[in-house]
Amino acid sequence: MLKVAFRPEYHHPLPEGHRFPMEKYSLLPQQLLYEGTLRPENFFAPEPISEADILAIHSLDYWERLSQLRLTPQEARKTGFPQSAELINRERIIMGGTIECALFALQFGLSINIAGGTHHAYTNRGEGFCLLNDIALGASYLLRHGLAQRILVVDLDVHQGNGTAQIFAHEPRVFTFSMHAEANYPLHKEKSDLDIGLPLQTGDAQYLKILAPTLDRLLAAHKPDFVFFQSGVDVLATDKLGHLALTIPGCRQRDSIVWNACHSRGIPAMACMGGGYSPQIAHIIEAHANTFRLAAALVG
Repeated sequence: MLKVAFRPEYHHPLPEGHRFPMEKYSLLPQQLLYEGTLRPENFFAPEPISEADILAIHSLDYWERLSQLRLTPQEARKTGFPQSAELINRERIIMGGTIECALFALQFGLSINIAGGTHHAYTNRGEGFCLLNDIALGASYLLRHGLAQRILVVDLDVHQGNGTAQIFAHEPRVFTFSMHAEANYPLHKEKSDLDIGLPLQTGDAQYLKILAPTLDRLLAAHKPDFVFFQSGVDVLATDKLGHLALTIPGCRQRDSIVWNACHSRGIPAMACMGGGYSPQIAHIIEAHANTFRLAAALVG
């Protein structure tokens, strides 16, 4: 059974005019239920992550200043979010959702967090709509509890997973792979174990031609026993922040490549949503929904 993390706190109102599309977090589960892709029993309500688990990745100084709303104005601007206790609580719930999804993936094969993918958060700072790094926290949890020995991060958001790369720069048990638009945010790229920076306006054919054999090679060489998949849909041609040129069917094929590569090899995998900033919310929902449709077709 496909287990999906969602709580109403995922959809938190932001100031009018804020460019982050929070509404997708409530619209996406509605769509998946309406069309019959998911049933109520597929969903679970995650619990907030513990402070101990946060501090396994993030520095004490940063966590204390973040949780006590003491970031400097410049630090808060870099995150893209206003400082608020509600947003910190939301972040802790999302982080807990990724950990619980990882545990469900070990049980059922695949799992998805309706939020997450916060790959721009570093050990000691947040940026780019990311306060804490759920991929890093999930990977750390599995490693510390002996539930995985070798982890592969497949980050296919349009922006490089700079925070995840920094966090795991000296951790050989975690291989970080980021395929992104090169001439895009972040201006300063960290060094992942494998970075593929694509030219702007790369479309379906070239993107998929690169992804499929690259993923096959990584799975064969690294031999992971768990995969974290950052499935941002800001790779779409319609995305106002992405500048790649994938169609919705092309993005669906991207997800199919990842899910089938993991499922056919018996490697448990979980996905987190990442970015999506198309002006029409319907494009965002449809592209994200495909990630769930494909996973549900494999594991029910």
